Amino acid sequence: MYRYIGLVFYMAMVKMSSISDYWRQSSVFSVPFPATLMPRDRYRTISWNVHMSHPDEDKVNDRKRGTAEHDRLFRIKPLMDTIRQACKAIYHPRKNLAVDERMVACKAHTGMTQYMKAKPTKWGFKLFVLADSSNGYTLDFSVYTGKNNFPTGHGLSYDAVTSLLDRTLLGSGYHVYMDNFYTSPKLLKDLFAMKFGACGTYRDNRKDCPRNAANSLSKKSARGSIRWIRDGPLVFVKWMDTREVSVCSTIHSAHSGDSVQRRVKSQGTWRTKTFPCPAPVTAYNKHMGGVDLSDQLIQYYTTQHKTMKWYRKIFLHFLDIAATNSFILHKELHGNMSHKEFMEQLVTELCGVSQKAARKRTSSDHVPVPGAELTSDGRNVATAGRRNCVHCKEVRGKKQLTPWKCQACGVHLCLQLNRNCFQEWHKDE
Repeated sequence: MYRYIGLVFYMAMVKMSSISDYWRQSSVFSVPFPATLMPRDRYRTISWNVHMSHPDEDKVNDRKRGTAEHDRLFRIKPLMDTIRQACKAIYHPRKNLAVDERMVACKAHTGMTQYMKAKPTKWGFKLFVLADSSNGYTLDFSVYTGKNNFPTGHGLSYDAVTSLLDRTLLGSGYHVYMDNFYTSPKLLKDLFAMKFGACGTYRDNRKDCPRNAANSLSKKSARGSIRWIRDGPLVFVKWMDTREVSVCSTIHSAHSGDSVQRRVKSQGTWRTKTFPCPAPVTAYNKHMGGVDLSDQLIQYYTTQHKTMKWYRKIFLHFLDIAATNSFILHKELHGNMSHKEFMEQLVTELCGVSQKAARKRTSSDHVPVPGAELTSDGRNVATAGRRNCVHCKEVRGKKQLTPWKCQACGVHLCLQLNRNCFQEWHKDE
């Protein structure tokens, strides 16, 4: 199984159009390594039979389809729980965290696949991900199943964030950044009560968000204009850039003297001007990209390819998370290896092979040498190490003793004036 997983990562690094191409022979586009590891049919058999739960238990769960007891994630749950536990147990994150969605490409008709117009991967499984903003480490994730019942009654976005923030494991004092899908006054106040700071863009129509016309911006407001309202621990900030930006925070003050530079056209020429910028906006831009960084690292050497089963897509994504998090940990501890070098080392260790390829034999390696070490006894020089000639036995069907063998091939071959089996044996090389 280690070799199989190693081969999956090898295919992530060496991209080909189909799985069968990795075992194609007698072509300038052939790759020799997969065939030395396992036959093609062996790889396919393992791929077809990869399960993360017991098949008999899957059938029992399938019979519950349409009832409240049916678990849509039953087929992936055992490995998913293991991966989540490992992500949380091995690494303790830094102060700034980010929550965002991640898409795993898939168009299977499972009832869980989603369409997200704004994402580069529009069709697939939606995962809610908690990541370390400093390095992109995936701390925790949950797969959206499309259910309409929410445990707390506060909606999907509220539950998605609170389910990822395990205070008993993380502790407190973290700063969590999120986009306007998640941000709400209710969520930020509850996180503040749990001793988690939070910051995120918000939608004006979200419940309990201020709608004070006297304190809002208009389309004609000058660039760099700032308006803000404080409500207990919450500060609501509006800032005019090329368009209006709305941010809510329980961490920052409205303005701490930060500024940004923008290229503006003045009197027919482009010039760089400095504009004041609210502290929540500066921090949001700096720390919100944790999940995007994680997605970027995963995509460099992703194991994803076309599959017949939807749960295999999730299985491959779990491998991506494990490999990427491992690389980030290695970088944090040692920092002496690039992503490519790490993946190469991972593949060779999983497959149990050396990273250095065996030296290709050349014609200069094929030279006749004595079949046995020469002795000082001159009476045995002609007979020592005599063995049957392989070529005579295979081609002529005769047994001929010879003291000569090929240095590279290690087989005994005749070398006489009237019978040069050595030359015949190597004619096609």
